[in-house]
Amino acid sequence: MVLVLADHSNGQFKKATLEVVTYAKKVAELMSTECTAVVIGNTENAGSLGQYGANKVLTISNGALDNFDSQTYTSAIAQAAEKVGAKVIILSHNSTGKSLVGRLAARMDAGVISGAKALPTMSDGFVVEKNVFSGKGVASYKLDTDVKIISLMGNSIQPEVLGADVTPEALDTQIEASKTKVLERKTVSGIVPLPEAELVVSAGRGMGAADKWGIIEELAECLGATTACSRPVADTGWRPHHEHVGQTGVAIRPNLYFAIGISGAIQHLAGVSSSKVIVVINKDPEAPFFKNADYGVVGDLFDIVPRLNTALKEFKANNN
Repeated sequence: MVLVLADHSNGQFKKATLEVVTYAKKVAELMSTECTAVVIGNTENAGSLGQYGANKVLTISNGALDNFDSQTYTSAIAQAAEKVGAKVIILSHNSTGKSLVGRLAARMDAGVISGAKALPTMSDGFVVEKNVFSGKGVASYKLDTDVKIISLMGNSIQPEVLGADVTPEALDTQIEASKTKVLERKTVSGIVPLPEAELVVSAGRGMGAADKWGIIEELAECLGATTACSRPVADTGWRPHHEHVGQTGVAIRPNLYFAIGISGAIQHLAGVSSSKVIVVINKDPEAPFFKNADYGVVGDLFDIVPRLNTALKEFKANNN
Protein backbone atom coordinates (compact mmCIF):
# COMPACT_ATOMS: atom_id res chain seq x y z
CA MET A 1 0.00 0.00 0.00
CA VAL A 2 1.11 3.57 -0.80
CA LEU A 3 0.01 6.32 1.59
CA VAL A 4 0.08 9.98 0.54
CA LEU A 5 -0.44 13.05 2.72
CA ALA A 6 -2.96 15.33 0.99
CA ASP A 7 -1.96 18.73 2.33
CA HIS A 8 -4.48 21.56 2.14
CA SER A 9 -4.82 25.24 2.92
CA ASN A 10 -8.04 26.47 4.54
CA GLY A 11 -9.76 23.31 3.39
CA GLN A 12 -8.70 23.66 -0.26
CA PHE A 13 -6.32 21.35 -2.10
CA LYS A 14 -3.63 23.14 -4.09
CA LYS A 15 -1.94 22.01 -7.28
CA ALA A 16 1.02 20.55 -5.35
CA THR A 17 -1.38 18.20 -3.53
CA LEU A 18 -2.92 16.99 -6.76
CA GLU A 19 0.58 16.41 -8.14
CA VAL A 20 1.66 14.30 -5.18
CA VAL A 21 -1.55 12.23 -5.25
CA THR A 22 -1.06 11.55 -8.97
CA TYR A 23 2.56 10.60 -8.25
CA ALA A 24 1.50 8.27 -5.41
CA LYS A 25 -1.02 6.56 -7.68
CA LYS A 26 1.64 5.92 -10.32
CA VAL A 27 4.02 4.55 -7.66
CA ALA A 28 1.24 2.27 -6.45
CA GLU A 29 0.71 1.00 -10.00
CA LEU A 30 4.42 0.22 -10.31
CA MET A 31 4.14 -1.80 -7.09
CA SER A 32 0.85 -3.47 -8.13
CA THR A 33 -0.92 -2.10 -5.08
CA GLU A 34 -3.36 0.68 -4.16
CA CYS A 35 -3.04 4.33 -3.14
CA THR A 36 -4.58 5.75 0.04
CA ALA A 37 -4.70 9.49 0.71
CA VAL A 38 -4.83 10.82 4.26
CA VAL A 39 -6.31 14.25 4.95
CA ILE A 40 -5.67 15.94 8.29
CA GLY A 41 -8.25 18.52 9.28
CA ASN A 42 -11.54 19.56 7.73
CA THR A 43 -12.11 19.85 3.99
CA GLU A 44 -15.30 19.91 1.95
CA ASN A 45 -14.02 17.87 -0.99
CA ALA A 46 -11.72 15.16 0.38
CA GLY A 47 -13.43 12.58 -1.83
CA SER A 48 -12.33 14.46 -4.96
CA LEU A 49 -8.80 13.10 -4.43
CA GLY A 50 -10.16 9.90 -5.96
CA GLN A 51 -10.17 11.71 -9.30
CA TYR A 52 -6.38 11.99 -9.10
CA GLY A 53 -5.77 8.37 -8.21
CA ALA A 54 -6.58 7.78 -4.54
CA ASN A 55 -8.37 4.45 -4.16
CA LYS A 56 -9.28 5.38 -0.60
CA VAL A 57 -9.34 8.63 1.36
CA LEU A 58 -8.91 8.68 5.15
CA THR A 59 -9.78 11.80 7.12
CA ILE A 60 -8.41 12.62 10.57
CA SER A 61 -10.10 15.24 12.75
CA ASN A 62 -8.60 15.90 16.13
CA GLY A 63 -8.30 19.10 18.14
CA ALA A 64 -4.60 18.40 18.69
CA LEU A 65 -4.10 18.78 14.92
CA ASP A 66 -5.85 22.14 14.47
CA ASN A 67 -2.47 23.87 14.09
CA PHE A 68 0.43 22.26 12.27
CA ASP A 69 3.00 20.69 14.57
CA SER A 70 5.48 18.17 13.18
CA GLN A 71 5.23 15.96 16.29
CA THR A 72 1.44 15.60 16.28
CA TYR A 73 1.25 15.28 12.47
CA THR A 74 3.95 12.61 12.51
CA SER A 75 1.93 10.62 15.03
CA ALA A 76 -1.23 10.91 12.94
CA ILE A 77 0.46 9.90 9.67
CA ALA A 78 2.29 7.00 11.30
CA GLN A 79 -0.96 5.69 12.77
CA ALA A 80 -2.63 5.94 9.36
CA ALA A 81 0.30 4.11 7.73
CA GLU A 82 0.16 1.34 10.31
CA LYS A 83 -3.63 1.08 9.89
CA VAL A 84 -3.47 0.45 6.13
CA GLY A 85 -0.12 -1.36 6.12
CA ALA A 86 1.61 1.26 3.96
CA LYS A 87 5.12 0.43 2.78
CA VAL A 88 5.61 3.73 0.93
CA ILE A 89 4.69 7.16 2.32
CA ILE A 90 4.72 10.17 -0.01
CA LEU A 91 4.57 13.89 0.85
CA SER A 92 5.05 17.17 -0.97
CA HIS A 93 8.54 18.68 -0.67
CA ASN A 94 7.14 21.86 0.87
CA SER A 95 7.59 23.30 4.34
CA THR A 96 5.18 20.73 5.77
CA GLY A 97 6.84 17.78 4.07
CA LYS A 98 10.34 18.94 5.00
CA SER A 99 9.28 19.15 8.64
CA LEU A 100 7.83 15.64 8.62
CA VAL A 101 10.14 13.34 6.65
CA GLY A 102 12.86 13.12 9.30
CA ARG A 103 10.46 12.48 12.18
CA LEU A 104 8.51 9.91 10.18
CA ALA A 105 11.70 8.12 9.17
CA ALA A 106 12.90 7.91 12.77
CA ARG A 107 9.52 6.73 14.04
CA MET A 108 9.00 4.10 11.33
CA ASP A 109 12.65 3.06 10.83
CA ALA A 110 12.30 4.07 7.20
CA GLY A 111 14.62 5.16 4.42
CA VAL A 112 14.03 8.64 2.97
CA ILE A 113 14.47 10.38 -0.36
CA SER A 114 13.86 14.09 0.15
CA GLY A 115 13.17 16.15 -2.97
CA ALA A 116 12.57 13.37 -5.53
CA LYS A 117 12.13 14.52 -9.11
CA ALA A 118 10.85 11.41 -10.90
CA LEU A 119 9.00 8.16 -10.43
CA PRO A 120 11.04 5.32 -8.91
CA THR A 121 12.33 2.50 -11.06
CA MET A 122 11.83 -1.11 -9.94
CA SER A 123 14.15 -3.06 -12.25
CA ASP A 124 17.01 -3.09 -9.71
CA GLY A 125 15.28 -2.52 -6.41
CA PHE A 126 13.45 0.66 -5.39
CA VAL A 127 15.52 3.46 -6.97
CA VAL A 128 14.62 7.16 -6.89
CA GLU A 129 16.35 10.11 -8.57
CA LYS A 130 16.94 13.58 -7.11
CA ASN A 131 19.03 16.61 -7.98
CA VAL A 132 22.36 17.02 -6.17
CA PHE A 133 25.24 19.53 -6.08
CA SER A 134 22.89 22.53 -6.29
CA GLY A 135 21.09 21.08 -9.29
CA LYS A 136 24.25 20.40 -11.30
CA GLY A 137 23.85 16.62 -11.12
CA VAL A 138 21.30 13.87 -10.67
CA ALA A 139 21.86 11.00 -8.23
CA SER A 140 20.04 7.68 -7.99
CA TYR A 141 19.31 6.30 -4.52
CA LYS A 142 18.20 2.77 -3.69
CA LEU A 143 15.94 2.30 -0.69
CA ASP A 144 16.27 -1.13 0.89
CA THR A 145 14.22 -0.48 4.03
CA ASP A 146 10.86 -2.12 4.57
CA VAL A 147 9.12 1.27 4.79
CA LYS A 148 10.12 4.01 2.35
CA ILE A 149 9.39 7.75 2.51
CA ILE A 150 9.55 10.17 -0.43
CA SER A 151 8.99 13.92 -0.61
CA LEU A 152 8.25 15.13 -4.14
CA MET A 153 9.57 18.37 -5.63
CA GLY A 154 6.87 20.67 -6.98
CA ASN A 155 6.20 20.68 -10.74
CA SER A 156 7.84 17.26 -11.12
CA ILE A 157 4.63 15.72 -12.46
CA GLN A 158 1.38 17.12 -13.80
CA PRO A 159 -1.88 16.26 -12.02
CA GLU A 160 -3.91 13.72 -14.01
CA VAL A 161 -7.51 12.59 -13.73
CA LEU A 162 -7.06 8.88 -13.10
CA GLY A 163 -10.30 7.91 -11.39
CA ALA A 164 -13.48 9.21 -9.78
CA ASP A 165 -14.64 10.63 -6.46
CA VAL A 166 -14.55 8.25 -3.52
CA THR A 167 -16.34 8.31 -0.17
CA PRO A 168 -13.98 9.48 2.59
CA GLU A 169 -13.58 7.33 5.69
CA ALA A 170 -12.94 8.81 9.13
CA LEU A 171 -9.89 7.40 10.93
CA ASP A 172 -9.80 7.42 14.71
CA THR A 173 -6.35 8.27 16.09
CA GLN A 174 -4.87 8.78 19.52
CA ILE A 175 -2.97 12.08 19.46
CA GLU A 176 -1.42 13.77 22.45
CA ALA A 177 -1.87 17.51 22.73
CA SER A 178 0.84 19.55 21.02
CA LYS A 179 3.63 20.90 23.20
CA THR A 180 3.69 24.00 21.01
CA LYS A 181 1.24 26.85 21.59
CA VAL A 182 0.41 28.92 18.50
CA LEU A 183 -0.06 32.58 19.40
CA GLU A 184 -0.45 34.02 15.90
CA ARG A 185 -0.43 32.88 12.29
CA LYS A 186 0.66 35.08 9.39
CA THR A 187 0.10 33.71 5.90
CA VAL A 188 0.41 35.11 2.41
CA SER A 189 -2.80 34.89 0.40
CA GLY A 190 -3.97 35.78 -3.08
CA ILE A 191 -0.91 34.52 -4.98
CA VAL A 192 0.34 31.18 -6.23
CA PRO A 193 3.08 30.05 -3.80
CA LEU A 194 6.52 29.99 -5.39
CA PRO A 195 7.04 26.19 -5.04
CA GLU A 196 3.80 25.67 -7.00
CA ALA A 197 4.20 28.48 -9.56
CA GLU A 198 4.62 27.51 -13.21
CA LEU A 199 5.57 31.06 -14.24
CA VAL A 200 7.94 33.20 -12.15
CA VAL A 201 9.24 36.74 -12.73
CA SER A 202 12.26 37.49 -10.54
CA ALA A 203 14.46 40.54 -10.19
CA GLY A 204 17.64 41.51 -8.37
CA ARG A 205 19.80 44.43 -7.33
CA GLY A 206 19.85 45.67 -10.90
CA MET A 207 16.46 47.25 -10.13
CA GLY A 208 18.30 49.88 -8.10
CA ALA A 209 15.55 50.62 -5.56
CA ALA A 210 12.34 49.19 -4.08
CA ASP A 211 10.14 51.87 -5.64
CA LYS A 212 11.08 50.76 -9.17
CA TRP A 213 9.43 47.34 -8.87
CA GLY A 214 6.27 48.39 -10.69
CA ILE A 215 7.47 47.17 -14.09
CA ILE A 216 8.27 43.74 -12.60
CA GLU A 217 4.82 43.43 -11.04
CA GLU A 218 3.29 44.58 -14.33
CA LEU A 219 5.18 41.88 -16.24
CA ALA A 220 4.09 39.26 -13.71
CA GLU A 221 0.48 40.40 -14.07
CA CYS A 222 0.68 40.21 -17.87
CA LEU A 223 2.01 36.64 -17.68
CA GLY A 224 -0.11 35.49 -14.73
CA ALA A 225 3.16 34.81 -12.91
CA THR A 226 4.38 34.89 -9.32
CA THR A 227 7.04 37.46 -8.38
CA ALA A 228 10.37 36.50 -6.78
CA CYS A 229 13.71 38.11 -5.95
CA SER A 230 17.35 37.42 -5.16
CA ARG A 231 18.64 37.29 -1.58
CA PRO A 232 20.26 40.76 -1.50
CA VAL A 233 16.91 42.26 -2.48
CA ALA A 234 15.10 40.50 0.36
CA ASP A 235 17.90 41.29 2.84
CA THR A 236 17.70 45.01 2.09
CA GLY A 237 13.92 44.98 2.55
CA TRP A 238 13.02 45.84 -1.04
CA ARG A 239 10.86 42.72 -1.25
CA PRO A 240 9.40 40.35 1.37
CA HIS A 241 11.51 37.36 2.39
CA HIS A 242 8.95 34.82 1.17
CA GLU A 243 9.87 35.90 -2.40
CA HIS A 244 13.56 35.03 -1.96
CA VAL A 245 14.55 32.14 -4.27
CA GLY A 246 17.92 30.40 -4.15
CA GLN A 247 19.99 28.04 -2.07
CA THR A 248 19.07 29.79 1.19
CA GLY A 249 15.55 30.69 0.06
CA VAL A 250 12.89 28.80 -1.86
CA ALA A 251 13.91 26.19 -4.43
CA ILE A 252 11.58 26.27 -7.44
CA ARG A 253 10.94 24.33 -10.69
CA PRO A 254 8.72 26.60 -12.84
CA ASN A 255 8.10 26.08 -16.53
CA LEU A 256 9.32 29.64 -17.19
CA TYR A 257 11.68 31.74 -15.04
CA PHE A 258 12.52 35.37 -15.82
CA ALA A 259 15.75 36.58 -14.17
CA ILE A 260 15.88 40.35 -14.49
CA GLY A 261 18.85 42.33 -13.21
CA ILE A 262 20.25 39.25 -11.43
CA SER A 263 23.93 38.40 -11.97
CA GLY A 264 23.48 34.66 -11.36
CA ALA A 265 25.58 33.82 -8.33
CA ILE A 266 25.91 30.11 -7.58
CA GLN A 267 23.67 30.43 -4.49
CA HIS A 268 20.85 31.82 -6.60
CA LEU A 269 21.31 29.31 -9.40
CA ALA A 270 21.07 26.46 -6.90
CA GLY A 271 17.43 27.31 -6.27
CA VAL A 272 16.28 27.95 -9.84
CA SER A 273 18.43 25.77 -12.12
CA SER A 274 15.67 23.15 -12.43
CA SER A 275 13.43 25.66 -14.23
CA LYS A 276 12.41 24.30 -17.62
CA VAL A 277 13.05 27.58 -19.47
CA ILE A 278 15.18 30.46 -18.14
CA VAL A 279 15.08 33.95 -19.67
CA VAL A 280 17.78 36.39 -18.54
CA ILE A 281 17.67 40.17 -18.98
CA ASN A 282 20.86 41.95 -17.93
CA LYS A 283 22.95 44.84 -19.24
CA ASP A 284 26.20 43.02 -18.40
CA PRO A 285 27.03 40.58 -21.24
CA GLU A 286 29.45 38.78 -18.89
CA ALA A 287 26.81 38.08 -16.23
CA PRO A 288 27.19 34.41 -15.15
CA PHE A 289 23.44 33.84 -15.52
CA PHE A 290 23.72 33.91 -19.31
CA LYS A 291 25.59 30.58 -19.19
CA ASN A 292 22.47 28.97 -17.71
CA ALA A 293 19.93 30.83 -19.84
CA ASP A 294 17.80 29.34 -22.60
CA TYR A 295 17.17 32.87 -23.85
CA GLY A 296 19.17 35.98 -23.02
CA VAL A 297 18.68 39.69 -23.66
CA VAL A 298 21.61 42.07 -23.16
CA GLY A 299 20.37 45.55 -22.41
CA ASP A 300 18.96 48.01 -19.90
CA LEU A 301 16.06 46.35 -18.07
CA PHE A 302 14.32 49.72 -17.70
CA ASP A 303 14.18 49.88 -21.50
CA ILE A 304 13.47 46.21 -22.24
CA VAL A 305 10.88 45.31 -19.60
CA PRO A 306 8.45 48.19 -20.35
CA ARG A 307 8.63 47.36 -24.06
CA LEU A 308 8.00 43.70 -23.25
CA ASN A 309 5.00 44.67 -21.12
CA THR A 310 3.57 46.76 -23.96
CA ALA A 311 4.05 43.93 -26.46
CA LEU A 312 2.37 41.41 -24.14
CA LYS A 313 -0.61 43.69 -23.57
CA GLU A 314 -1.01 44.23 -27.32
CA PHE A 315 -0.76 40.49 -27.97
CA LYS A 316 -3.39 39.71 -25.34
CA ALA A 317 -5.70 42.43 -26.64
CA ASN A 318 -5.48 41.06 -30.19
CA ASN A 319 -5.92 37.42 -29.20
CA ASN A 320 -8.84 37.50 -26.77
